[in-house]
Amino acid sequence: MGLNSPPLSQGVGYGVVIGLGLAFAFGMILTTFVLKRYNYELQTSEMFSTAGRTVKSGLVASAVVSSWTWAATLLQSSAVAYSYGVSGPFWYASGATVQIILFATIAIELKRRAPNAHTFLEVIRARYGAVTHIVFMVFGLFTNILVTSMLLTGGSAVVNSLTGMPTAAACFLLPVGVVLYTLFGGIKATFLTDYAHTVVILVILLMFAFTAYATDPYLGSPSKVWDLLHEAAQRHPVEGNAGGSYLTMRSKEGAIFFVINIVGNFGTVFCDNGYYNKAIAASPVDALPGYIMGGLSWFAIPWLAATTMGLAALALESNPIFPTYPNRIDPADVSAGLVLPTAAVAMLGSGGAAATLLLVFMAVTSAMSAELIAVSSIFTYDFYQTYINPRATGRQLIYMSHSMVIGFAIAMAAWSTGLYYIGISMGYLYLLMGVIISSAVLPATLTLMWSKQNWWAATFTPPLGFACSLIAWLVTAKKESGELTVATTGANNPMLAGNVVALLSPLIFVPVLTYAFGVQNYDWVSMKAIRKGDDHDLAAAAHVDLELIPGERRNSIADEEEEQAKLYKASRIARWMTVFMTLALLVLWPMPMYGSGYIFSKKFFTGWVVVGILWMFFSAFCVGLYPLWEGRKTSIRTFKAIYLDITGRGKPKPHIEGEGTETPTEVLPEKMKE
Repeated sequence: MGLNSPPLSQGVGYGVVIGLGLAFAFGMILTTFVLKRYNYELQTSEMFSTAGRTVKSGLVASAVVSSWTWAATLLQSSAVAYSYGVSGPFWYASGATVQIILFATIAIELKRRAPNAHTFLEVIRARYGAVTHIVFMVFGLFTNILVTSMLLTGGSAVVNSLTGMPTAAACFLLPVGVVLYTLFGGIKATFLTDYAHTVVILVILLMFAFTAYATDPYLGSPSKVWDLLHEAAQRHPVEGNAGGSYLTMRSKEGAIFFVINIVGNFGTVFCDNGYYNKAIAASPVDALPGYIMGGLSWFAIPWLAATTMGLAALALESNPIFPTYPNRIDPADVSAGLVLPTAAVAMLGSGGAAATLLLVFMAVTSAMSAELIAVSSIFTYDFYQTYINPRATGRQLIYMSHSMVIGFAIAMAAWSTGLYYIGISMGYLYLLMGVIISSAVLPATLTLMWSKQNWWAATFTPPLGFACSLIAWLVTAKKESGELTVATTGANNPMLAGNVVALLSPLIFVPVLTYAFGVQNYDWVSMKAIRKGDDHDLAAAAHVDLELIPGERRNSIADEEEEQAKLYKASRIARWMTVFMTLALLVLWPMPMYGSGYIFSKKFFTGWVVVGILWMFFSAFCVGLYPLWEGRKTSIRTFKAIYLDITGRGKPKPHIEGEGTETPTEVLPEKMKE
């Protein structure tokens, strides 16, 4: 691997992977107990998969940031910075922020048209029936498998290079803590741990940035980094970059990566049930601000992480302190995601290694919990309740959810270990994901956005697009290099061809099939008929009135009409925001710099870094401080209740969301009335 000998011992690796995982699991189990005791949050099947649809915008934003901060976000972005210079981090960040902002529009439509849905597949079944439902279920599960494979292959490669812990052990042990806290807390647990993980990730990345650009003895300022990057470009100029420089946005390979990145990330947002889960769990008015804050806050993470670590690796590799000196980092290690850990060890020694280990652990586990919930809700509601046991009780649904969380985690650990042994790295999977799943993006989106798309278009477009993208990918690879190997199929041009065909071929198939077989004028009624899980048995067993559990109270017709009006307004705002943000991030900001082939001056590069650091502070405010402020009343009330309980002054009245602070006395047990 990239580091000649691991800077940390195997014991540290096992300690972090198992110890921290179990510590998080214990924390979540405790939180779940507290919420149940003081806030009536009984773990019903609805609470497990939708958190009662009551999550506020601050937590939605931090959950979006957390589940979008995969191992790849930090590792792959640093690898493209190392390969292409300053353009890499920007293309990575802008090419994956736009989807989250666009998704806000879909999130609002989902809340408007199918208020009781648990997964986006239920919506597809409500509109098109079983065959289409099964087609999209396959693509949805492909997405979850790809994302989880990337998390585990990237995470285990870093754990192995930093601690020497065997890759197979890391693949099997990384999910252990995640499975435990997901089982106990459901999606509410993922929101709360997402928050904790995001805060840790932001703190570590700011520490890296200040080390590189302020305190490091060999770097220590943007102007020194600029000098070293200038020298690096003279030693090994970048082919296809303006002047061979690392300090320009004009980069041919960087631009190809940008297109692949945009296409692949459309697939992993729009086909990943995890994002729909979070949209469904958000309270209706909080979905839009949550997604927009989340998208903008996330932008700074890969941008600053890679601008710091990818460029620090370039600047330091001619220095004897660099772990691979006098050689450059091996291309296989760059693809495996080892640029960031190597740079961290060069700057901060074993402390940098420990920080990276913690960073990658946080990124892998928080994104993985979202994937576990996504898969378990697909199996529970779309497979089990739909085709096997339509009359499932709440207890059966939650049993199914739990079984799937465990089953999927074991299967993915085994699968990722297999990928490692056949030599498929995280970088390869990252470039490949769009080829496999992006043909389902357009028909899935139009299911919620366009009433005319018919059954033929929705059902046949994803498999046809998938076939075309595979042909484009493999034929290009064969034509370019004459053989099909991991290296030739993983090159930029074949991946570009496959990705673009996957995303754009539905633009031909959907209208052709729709107008050839006759348009559907859909009235959106069947989506409203999706029903919630029946949790009466669980509520009865816990002696709780079902109406008191958050999200279970039936709204009056006036309330529902008011909610629909708010959602309609939000959907209009979302569309305008989407257009504006897309133009700003993909055209107005980068294109003039790309077109002019401008090579950053020292002053400009300093400004570029400062903007990155300020943006990161904005993110820390949005997803670190704002959720605490938003949840302050519930937190204060809960802590008061715990204090009263511990000091023996009697169990307080549980609070019901949406009421005043008092609980209607008629629903309290006799003892409490006294």
